[in-house]
Amino acid sequence: QVQLVESGGGSVQAGGSLRLSCAASGRTFSTYDMGWFRQAPGKEREFVASITWSGHFTNYADSVKGRFTISRDNANNTVYLQMNSLKPADTAVYYCAAKSTQYIIRFYVTPEEYDYWGQGTPVTVSL
Repeated sequence: QVQLVESGGGSVQAGGSLRLSCAASGRTFSTYDMGWFRQAPGKEREFVASITWSGHFTNYADSVKGRFTISRDNANNTVYLQMNSLKPADTAVYYCAAKSTQYIIRFYVTPEEYDYWGQGTPVTVSL
């Protein structure tokens, strides 16, 4: 089992940047594929980005490709989401999620595929 705690959310103007962190504790962090999702008010939770257990492979939603970067530091049990060129449409609560890895190169893009979730950190982007 793993516990996840997100941080780094806040308010920023359009065009600005934020870096989200997700600290993991519990079972060995490198045994999990990790993902970031977001949920805006009145909308379903949507996939943002994912990274394989090793950190070698990443996947992004089309809406954030070229602006967001997911990375991980297995030595420090943390996954990051660097968000640049933020838009008001990026406003949401951001969640990190973990899935026990099968040690294959596969990207998981639906919430149902993940086993553990953090509590979320809010991001507000204003004009």
